[in-house]
Amino acid sequence: MNLNILYEDKEILIVEKPVGIESQSARSFEPDMVSEVKRHIHTLSPKSGESYVGVIHRLDKPVGGVMVYAKTKNAAESLSRQVSGHETDKMYYAVVCGKPVENFGTYVDYLWKDGKNNCSKIVEKGIKGAKAAELDFKIVDNKELQGEELSLLEIRLKTGRHHQIRVQMAGHGTPLWGDQKYNPRFQQKGNRTNVALFASSLTITHPVTGKKMTFSVKPKGEMFDLFSL
Repeated sequence: MNLNILYEDKEILIVEKPVGIESQSARSFEPDMVSEVKRHIHTLSPKSGESYVGVIHRLDKPVGGVMVYAKTKNAAESLSRQVSGHETDKMYYAVVCGKPVENFGTYVDYLWKDGKNNCSKIVEKGIKGAKAAELDFKIVDNKELQGEELSLLEIRLKTGRHHQIRVQMAGHGTPLWGDQKYNPRFQQKGNRTNVALFASSLTITHPVTGKKMTFSVKPKGEMFDLFSL
């Protein structure tokens, strides 16, 4: 796998994760981002021992886009504090089936993770294990494909919950195109396609210099090609 590296220095590495690749170490023989990043670092500066790679955030396997990895423990601690303190800015593009009632807005829900079935659900506040989930959305474009209405959304995450965008959009009546877990249309056997979700932009504060840094990649995938971006 050839890594598309957007930025790298001694502390951090910004890279585009391809669709279909695990963002952390995988329990299989399939490639994963952590292994590929370690291989890249070792190639640049071979040394004894395994290279340190800190996982700061995750993207679902069927989702591609911009990610940051830490190359030192101090950088990992700084970036993790930014994530937990909601000091990073993550912007996604998504193609959903249907159209939200409003052209822009905010969804606030409580999500409960079902670890056994690897899915999340919107539940009532107060349910044991439920966590607040918040995102902002804006309709960028809207069109019809074979009699079905599709909307291109720009989404900014305020929190980072398990499958958050996929669960919240489905829960509000506009599931993501191609989502085999949360969109009933794509749960049929043989109806296989990638989920139309892409992490297009990430803004962080550099853990050493304190400089605000933004990295962007144009969303990839056949559904995004239908829209002008």
